[in-house]
Amino acid sequence: MSLSQKTKNDFKKTGSLYPRSLILGDNKTVLADLVAEYKNKVDLIYIDPPYNRGDDFKFYQDTKNHDEWLIEIESTILLLKDFLKDNGSIWISIDDSEMAYLKVCCDKVFGRKNFVSTIVWQKRNTRENRNTFSNNHEYILVYSKNDKLFKKKRNLLPPTKELLKRYKNPDNDPRGDWQSITLSVQAGHAVDSQFYPIISPSGKVHHPPQGRCWIYNEDRMMDEIKKNNIWFGVNGDNVPRKKKFLFDSKVGIVPETLWNVEFAGSTKDGKQELLNLDIYDEHIFDTPKPEKLISNILKIATNENDLVLDCFLGSGTSSAVAHKLGRNYIGIEIDENTFKYANKRMESVCKGDSVGISSDIDWDGGGDYLIYNWN
Repeated sequence: MSLSQKTKNDFKKTGSLYPRSLILGDNKTVLADLVAEYKNKVDLIYIDPPYNRGDDFKFYQDTKNHDEWLIEIESTILLLKDFLKDNGSIWISIDDSEMAYLKVCCDKVFGRKNFVSTIVWQKRNTRENRNTFSNNHEYILVYSKNDKLFKKKRNLLPPTKELLKRYKNPDNDPRGDWQSITLSVQAGHAVDSQFYPIISPSGKVHHPPQGRCWIYNEDRMMDEIKKNNIWFGVNGDNVPRKKKFLFDSKVGIVPETLWNVEFAGSTKDGKQELLNLDIYDEHIFDTPKPEKLISNILKIATNENDLVLDCFLGSGTSSAVAHKLGRNYIGIEIDENTFKYANKRMESVCKGDSVGISSDIDWDGGGDYLIYNWN
């Protein structure tokens, strides 16, 4: 639940925010005030800025001219960069209206080498017949502060049931389930010690496939065989393969760049999540992001107790998901009416709402947060 409301002056007195905070105020003003304390401390920045499509929404007009929009978004991203840890990342939702220009802007701010990926999100799975093409997707631009460090931090997605089925234990190894993987690699940089015959338990002789070599030299290979780390099949005469055990493997799925509705939810899902909370009316947020989308981002880019920053908080999806997944967060929203709804949403989260990812993670509520009025 929300604790007592604080102000900008309270932050100045203590020098820091509560670990889970929502802030009502202009994002540039707030960011400028926070940067001294939170420089290099944020693990993930997610923002869903206005797309500049010329739409007129209930609480804001998405109608800036292109040059004005670009200047504003670049100045915001420049501010945000200082908040990121060296292994941190920023994820920005956008559509075709300004995608190309935003990419160039981010290349300029973060450097082209720190571009991670463009994720294509299928925001709808129904056909729109009123337009020349049915626009069914948006993008999420992903940049890192340091590409090599972020690659080390980046998490694999949880393994699917299909992936886990690959791990079995046909020889009743006391170390548990395992799957077999190839023992050979391309021979482009091989040395002579990687070319030799392997005699299987049945007496069959195996050589590396043409153009390949064994991953180990002969002494190491014999040692691995003695340790029962090499599998020759049930009959002992198959091509040798390495046993990869579930217990010592970082089992998971490398994230892909195409996120369909089944994997990441749709705009329709996001809207229904808000309506199910009984705190929104149907016309407040036309295109909210679903919790499943934000959950995947947080699972890939953060770990428990990491800090998430969103300076275009909107309906509060990022803070809701961060709270449920045990992350700390700072959410900033300029519009007072929008902020009221985000606050109500967070109250529902703490009480144990049943929307979005709640059923998937057995969410039953808990925790608290603080709201700050920066005006």
